[in-house]
Amino acid sequence: MKTETPVDVKLRQRFKMPHTFVILFLLVLLGAALTYLIPSGEFDRVEDEATGRSLVVPGSYHHVESDPVSVFGIPKAIVHGLVDSADVVFFILIIGGAFQVISATGTIEAVTGRVARKFADKGLWVIPIFIALFSVGGFTMGMSTEVMVFVPIGIAVARALGFDALTGTAMITLGAACGFTAGILNPFNVGLAQAIAEVPIFSGAWLRVILLVCLIAATGFYIVRYARRVRRDASQSIVRELEAEATGETLDFSSLPAMTYKHYLVIATIALGFASLVWGVSKMDWWMEELAALFLTMGIVSGFCAGFGPSRVAGEFVKGASAITYGALIIGLARGIMVVLEQGSVIDTIVYGLSGVVGSLPGSVQVLGMYLFQNVMNVFITSGSGMAVTTMPIMTPLSDLLGITRQTTVLAYQLGDGISNMILPTSSALMGSLAVSGIPYQKWVRFFWPLMLTWLVIGAIFVLVANGIHYH
Repeated sequence: MKTETPVDVKLRQRFKMPHTFVILFLLVLLGAALTYLIPSGEFDRVEDEATGRSLVVPGSYHHVESDPVSVFGIPKAIVHGLVDSADVVFFILIIGGAFQVISATGTIEAVTGRVARKFADKGLWVIPIFIALFSVGGFTMGMSTEVMVFVPIGIAVARALGFDALTGTAMITLGAACGFTAGILNPFNVGLAQAIAEVPIFSGAWLRVILLVCLIAATGFYIVRYARRVRRDASQSIVRELEAEATGETLDFSSLPAMTYKHYLVIATIALGFASLVWGVSKMDWWMEELAALFLTMGIVSGFCAGFGPSRVAGEFVKGASAITYGALIIGLARGIMVVLEQGSVIDTIVYGLSGVVGSLPGSVQVLGMYLFQNVMNVFITSGSGMAVTTMPIMTPLSDLLGITRQTTVLAYQLGDGISNMILPTSSALMGSLAVSGIPYQKWVRFFWPLMLTWLVIGAIFVLVANGIHYH
């Protein structure tokens, strides 16, 4: 595939954001500065006997003695944040290691190869099929950056059917994005946000399933409509110059891995694992400790099913955990922001101020304001787990004061975290896929922005519905 042109590289550099760690450290500094500028205050809190949640008592806000955080206390606050987040950090590391073992078995590639061979001659039907297939990776394993590996297959299948590279790239990347945004069983966004909000992990999945169906339907309709236009008239392709240069490129189906008995065993292990997850969460009140143990077991058993020895399983696990260390450390750094605000006793003051501003708005606008806030924050903190740790501790008590359910707050977060990922030039998932496909960023934006607006409207409708039905 073609690489990025100098124009694309310059465009990326123009939009280049500081490293996420730098942004989070600056936010820690800002938090420390706010402890000098904002009056200290607290809400009274009580424990809900039915759920065990710590709830804010409305109308109980009161000022307390000021205790600002010094410059010398900032490094300690960051370390404190890492220690406080240890359970979440290790949860993420274990999941990352387990998914790497599963990925190393080649099962994902084998399933993709089989689908490609079976549906390569099915015309427009191949588009919704691939979108649905990759959405599964998105709503279970949080597949995002990893999807770039499959982009060449999607492009080759699309071209074989008379479509273009943009169609092939979109049906792969946007399929995973639909699943990631819906986040039905995604531990990296929904699971983490629900843990912070103190609601049962993966609860409320029924509405997220409906959300996924709506996203897949809208995305499939949009891409099919574009693909049909391109097949009818090649000059309608947004990347027609790229297609002219790629004449003669075909996909060698014999190069795609075939399904074997070991792949079926791995699929059975994963299916049984997620069935156990649903049972444990809904019936046994499983939390992060039990879920981490389940994912660890899934990874080890999958490795053995694929014929890996103990050392290979251990090596792949360490490889996966190492690859996700960046995201795990983000959680700790983001927690440092909240540690500073808590030590300075200003976080409740911030929540009290926000509740006064947002509370003066009509009820429906309040929840849309939370949804908009999360979309804006995603521009600066592209890590889903990092944004959960940064924003959910503020949004959770705010939702209590406004009478918005915590499950609705999680929904607003996951939609804000997922929808704009496919247009932000700071998104590694997007820019990696475009680099593999050779599609210029500005042409992708031209293709995707109408669909993103559709996604934003769908997201707004869902948070309004969730608020209206008191989604739990």
